[in-house]
Order: sequence, then C-alpha cells, then structure tokens
Amino acid sequence: MAPVVFKWVPFLNYPVDFNKKYKGQAIFGPHKTIRGFFFGVISSIAFLYWQASIAGSASEWLIIDYSQINVFLLGFLMGFGALFGDVARSFFKRRHQIKPGIYWFPWDQIDWIVGTIIFMSFYVRLPWHMLLSAIMLALFFHPFFNYLGYILRFKKNKF
Repeated sequence: MAPVVFKWVPFLNYPVDFNKKYKGQAIFGPHKTIRGFFFGVISSIAFLYWQASIAGSASEWLIIDYSQINVFLLGFLMGFGALFGDVARSFFKRRHQIKPGIYWFPWDQIDWIVGTIIFMSFYVRLPWHMLLSAIMLALFFHPFFNYLGYILRFKKNKF
C-alpha cells in the first residue's frame, strides 16, 4: 500500500517506463512511478526493520531468524520483488488491453506476493508450504486491504 499512500508526494513522480511504448501501447502505464518504487522499497525495509526489532520476544514463532540475516537486504528484496511483480502484471494487463484499476482475478491479488517470493528466495529459503500459504492469504487479504484503501480514500477503485 506504500505507493498508494505516498501518491500525494511530488518527489520522483515519473513513470517507471519513462512513457515508452511497446507495440504502440504503454509498457506499464503512467501510474507505475519511480516514486512508488522508492516509497514501496523504503517502507518494506522500515517495516522489516521494525518487525525484527520487536521479534526477540517471540523468537519461537518466527519464520525467519532475524539475527541471521541482513534485514536491510531482505527488506529491499521483498519490497522490490513486490513492486516488480506489480509492474510485471501491469505489463500483461496492457497487452490484454485491460485498463488500470480494472479487476483482474487472480493476478491482481498475487502479483506482489509472487514477486516477493521470487526475489527473497535469492537470499532466504522458505518451505514450500509457507510460500503456498502466503499466496493463499494474499488471495484473501489483498482485496480486503484494497477495499479498506478505497474506504479511506487512498484508492479510487474498490479492488
């Protein structure tokens, strides 16, 4: 949600695809910005750092042992992966002439989690059942949080 939450910031408000076209169509579209990547990655790093800082009291419940990893690197990989998955989905939506904001199930729900899984797997390996659980949870929670963003007027579309 970080790119949506920070969309009011004029900093780095340039399209990731620099308004270039592929076969006459926008590659990702003007709504995928460098600002979104910047704040998305920074938010991911900050959230993972915060999570690691409070994790000591619940270490037996952790999936990842934060004392064994670089939280800044993992936060970067997770944030970048989530946003990469999002722009990859946008690329395919443009190829299928699906306008931005139009619901595209299940890809709108899992693009970010698949991207996160791919990028974080370069650094941390999780069991397949955890990865599958993450995808299943994303199918449920992503629409919920999108709707919440709509209610709070962060987003124009419900899903």
